[in-house]
Amino acid sequence: MTVQSVTTEDDLVQVLRYGPFNVALHAAIQARGLSLEALRRRLEDQGIAVSLSTLSYWQRGRTRPERADSLRAVRALEVILGLPRHSLLTLLKPTAERSAGPWLPVEALCPEPGVRDLVDEIGERGERQLTGLSLHDQYVLGPEGELREVRTRAVFQAQQRGADRWIAVYHHPHGVLPTSRSAHGCRFGRVRMDGASGLIAAELLFDRALGRGETYLLEYGFGFEETGGPPVTEEGRGFRTPQHEYLIEVRFHPSALPARCYRTWRPDAHTALKDSADLRMSAYHSVHFIEFGMAAGYHGIRWEWT
Repeated sequence: MTVQSVTTEDDLVQVLRYGPFNVALHAAIQARGLSLEALRRRLEDQGIAVSLSTLSYWQRGRTRPERADSLRAVRALEVILGLPRHSLLTLLKPTAERSAGPWLPVEALCPEPGVRDLVDEIGERGERQLTGLSLHDQYVLGPEGELREVRTRAVFQAQQRGADRWIAVYHHPHGVLPTSRSAHGCRFGRVRMDGASGLIAAELLFDRALGRGETYLLEYGFGFEETGGPPVTEEGRGFRTPQHEYLIEVRFHPSALPARCYRTWRPDAHTALKDSADLRMSAYHSVHFIEFGMAAGYHGIRWEWT
């Protein structure tokens, strides 16, 4: 699995705060410009024997340091990499034992009152067992500025054994329900929709229960081919807990290009949306932004047609 590049010390601080462990370790190694072989030799100089394959597995999330000698190696890595004391060790604790940030209820992010009922009908078993490593949302608009398709690609990591599903929630700005849906690397389980508000909650089932530290890749989408409704002016996603990486892209039809685009943010559904940056459209009629170590809340893009 490829993880993102850390470009500044602020980025590294965010990753070290929110984790997960393997992502933070990878980011720290990358930020310091050290090879795994160099790390292995420096650990060896301190009388700590760790193989290259073990270091590689740790930073890729395939295994986690658990034995006493492995934890000793992690403490040494904090020193070698110039990291705050216990910054990596803290990320090895279960999520509930560390202050990685708030877990917002779904109704705090979606203004529609029926969202809690839809999610409760499915049940949130296992939601907190997963950490979002990477999430990419793509919104495709039609020739009248209407929404035609929503596509999502996500990578999760299990913080506990047994995680085997995730609940996707989408709310159409004009209350239109999707006419089609697709899934790759997972399958749809229970799906609940509210036609009055355009809400959909869908259970995405993995192909197996994950082991602790295991990563999982899935893709899903909703289509509005028959009627996308009126032109939309804003899209985005609410995150209930801090997110490691988020990429959002809006693709416009060549015959319906907006006059201006902005990055938007709000901490919850009860706070007014705030523009935080102007966004420049590419020659291929799309705008996007990407953020790492992002706070819980709503992050999105809005645009003006005139």
